[in-house]
Amino acid sequence: MPRKFGEIAFTPEVEAAQSKRGSRETYERYIANGPANDLITPKIADFIAHLDGFYLGTVSSNGYPYIQFRGGAPGFLKVLDEKTLGFADFLGNVQYITVGNLEGSAKAFIFLMDYRHRKRIKVWGRAEYVEGDCALIERLHIAGYAAKVERAILFHVEALSENCPQHIPIRYSVTEVEAMMAPLIARIQELERKLD
Repeated sequence: MPRKFGEIAFTPEVEAAQSKRGSRETYERYIANGPANDLITPKIADFIAHLDGFYLGTVSSNGYPYIQFRGGAPGFLKVLDEKTLGFADFLGNVQYITVGNLEGSAKAFIFLMDYRHRKRIKVWGRAEYVEGDCALIERLHIAGYAAKVERAILFHVEALSENCPQHIPIRYSVTEVEAMMAPLIARIQELERKLD
């Protein structure tokens, strides 16, 4: 069990709930003996490089969480160093809820999900948006992606936690399904030509 995850997620209220339900002692041992898990390892970097989307959570000034899906070409969420992730923030619906929330609180959360391989990683940290830094925006830009980049968002990792695959349904993207179907379609076309 990652130590930093427990330090952030196990608030006094969570600890009380664990105590009441009999799991606190187990988690205390895990946290006391567990690794920090506050660095992006090469294995996690490889996992991130293959994702075409993730969920970003921020906190509003009225205390409500705000979750938004961010998508792009695989690799658009970039590992900048072992403690920093970054991505280009594209022009969208111009509500600017994430930007506004980050003005009030830098606390943020990234939920990484790979449905095909039934793997998820939770990332706690602090986020910031950066406008007007052409070099950073160019570094985060996705080649060939036509969307207008408004700013960069940097995410400073404080804790990571990988979860078990229990209850994760297997899902495939359109690209993955097309790749799986291509040999079958080719074979069908070949057989249809022979019948003609």
